[in-house]
Amino acid sequence: MPTTSASGALRIALLSYRSKPHCGGQGVYVRHLSRELALLGHDVEIFSGQPYPELDQVAIDAGVRITKVPSLDLYGEPEPFRNPRLSEYRDWIDAIEVAQMWTAAFGEPLTFSLRVARLLEQRRDDFDVVHDNQSLGYGLLRLPTMGFPLVATIHHPITRDRALAIKAAKGWRKITAARWHSFLAMQGRVARRIPVLLTVSRSSEVDTRKAFKIPVGRIATIPLGVDTELFAPPGQAQRESAVTSRVPGRVVCVASADAPLKGVSYLLEAIAKVAAERPVDLTLVSKLDPTGPSARLIEQLSIGESVRVVNGIDDEELADLLASAEVAVVPSLYEGFSLPAVEAMSCGTPLIATRAGAIPEVVGEGDGAGAVLVPPRDSGAIAQQLLRLLDDEQARTDLGAAARRRVEENFSWAAVAAKTVEQYRTAIEGEK
Repeated sequence: MPTTSASGALRIALLSYRSKPHCGGQGVYVRHLSRELALLGHDVEIFSGQPYPELDQVAIDAGVRITKVPSLDLYGEPEPFRNPRLSEYRDWIDAIEVAQMWTAAFGEPLTFSLRVARLLEQRRDDFDVVHDNQSLGYGLLRLPTMGFPLVATIHHPITRDRALAIKAAKGWRKITAARWHSFLAMQGRVARRIPVLLTVSRSSEVDTRKAFKIPVGRIATIPLGVDTELFAPPGQAQRESAVTSRVPGRVVCVASADAPLKGVSYLLEAIAKVAAERPVDLTLVSKLDPTGPSARLIEQLSIGESVRVVNGIDDEELADLLASAEVAVVPSLYEGFSLPAVEAMSCGTPLIATRAGAIPEVVGEGDGAGAVLVPPRDSGAIAQQLLRLLDDEQARTDLGAAARRRVEENFSWAAVAAKTVEQYRTAIEGEK
């Protein structure tokens, strides 16, 4: 397979088994990385399953393309866990996808990898490198035999998610939770055979090596970035619709409300404590199951008037929301990086975050830290810091300014793309 010179533009196939456009680290990663790679002069084609990524005009103008790799979309709205009609079956991979769902397993990483390997087999001369975004399916192992240099990003090993999901489940649902995460065994086997692996923080690197038994030195750490012109403090964003002031008492949290790993229950308990002492308005950016644990807890705590749930908003709306908040909170029990933390800091929004996973590494500690850190699972500590910051304008101003400085000095998508290209060239040289 022909490759470019060390100084030339690369032809990149960027794989993502699902690419939710405006939330979820994987979808955000694909959207921004593809744009910045193209702006550096490289040729980028995204191969994605549903939900498909949405490209901004800059990426389109730079030549980024999307090739859709459709699944049966068995988990998509408005009918998740649906049984497809017989006429929808196209081949044996579809049968595997349905069988995995019927047996309570999550089969998308496997079936996407099989489909995309079949597609790439017909295009051996079109790409210099293939970059997988955490599908880590068995189909990827065919690519090196076709002559494709292979790179993979592991945002964090889903082993933490599995442990928390099993712990939170009741009775027989523990078996279902374990079965759902059975794809992790495959991901470990595949990861150990991919020559160049990337992750997004030193914490995630350590956790990935332990979870997937990866030797020391096999994983390169490249932190994620943020669009600092879009995610900017009030009055600084370069668009007419940007917000110009903070809303008194507004607290914002961007998280999957019903995922135990995100710790939203502890924030809701904290909001109940704060609401007993002063007016507070929590905006939760999440898709909330009306019968799920977070909705039930909101009702039990009688804080419905203090909590607003929004979802389906685009980046500009999210940036405006974060810039309008007096405080943002990341209450997670674990994070491999935490884009919501960086986006809040970029908006100069005072941040309260848990000392969990990579969060201290991302937000910093000591002088120049971009957040107040609290222990995970400690609703009392979150409430205490919320009350302090909401009642102290100078403390908010100082913390927000430090947060913005930290983002400007450490996180940009252009730098992420440039460092990623270095790893592409390492993979290409390894194939020669």
